[in-house]
Order: sequence, then structure tokens, then C-alpha cells
Amino acid sequence: MTDRELADLAYSMLERSYVPYSKFPVGAALLCADGSVFTGCNVENAAYGSTICAERTALVKAVSEGHRDDFVKLAVVGNSSEPCWPCGACRQMLYEFAPGLELLVGRGDRTFVSLKLSELLPHGFGPKSLV
Repeated sequence: MTDRELADLAYSMLERSYVPYSKFPVGAALLCADGSVFTGCNVENAAYGSTICAERTALVKAVSEGHRDDFVKLAVVGNSSEPCWPCGACRQMLYEFAPGLELLVGRGDRTFVSLKLSELLPHGFGPKSLV
């Protein structure tokens, strides 16, 4: 799957976002080594702390289907003029499973930048930190 195809899957999730409070839709698409792709969108809640981000939605869907250590690339996109960077909670959740994950972070004009999760969360805390 090309980067553009993965990003386009993430952009297709924007319309499924439930964002009555922030009006800030986010879409995500997580690629696994076997070619499986898990998509997600953000789902807000009136109790703001119960909101779940698009990238965590995709990650939890993948883990619930048996994927744990085979994540290759994640596209996370929004309609903003700036790249839609994953929040701190998402960075931490992703780091748990794939500290070397490649990220495609997109803007509303459908352009994106590519970087490693470790660049966004240097010196991250993960399972190896507990030994």
C-alpha cells in the first residue's frame, strides 16, 4: 500500500467522526505488516475525558483483532491548515506497541509529512522501561 493510499483511507474517515463539541474531525488508518489496515475516527463525548482520538480507535481495533507487534505505518489526518499531530495520550498508546512506527501526518489540503513516532516522543516510556 502506498503512503497516498493509506492517507486517503484516513481522510475517508473524517466524515465518520463524531465531533459536535470541537468541530475538529480526525481520521486515521493503521497499516500492519500483513497488509491489514484498521481505520478510526475521533468520537467525542459530553464528558470530555471520555472522548477517544482517531489513532487510538484504529489501534484498539487492531489490537482487538489480534495484532500486537506488527504495526508498520499510521496515517493521521485532519482538516486543519497545520499537520494533525497526535496528542500526548495517542503518542504514548502507539509507543506501547510500536516505538519505531512511521507516521504520515496530514493537513486539510491532503498533503502530509512523514516521520517516526520516536521523533515525536523521544525517550518514550514503554514495556522495556519496566525491566
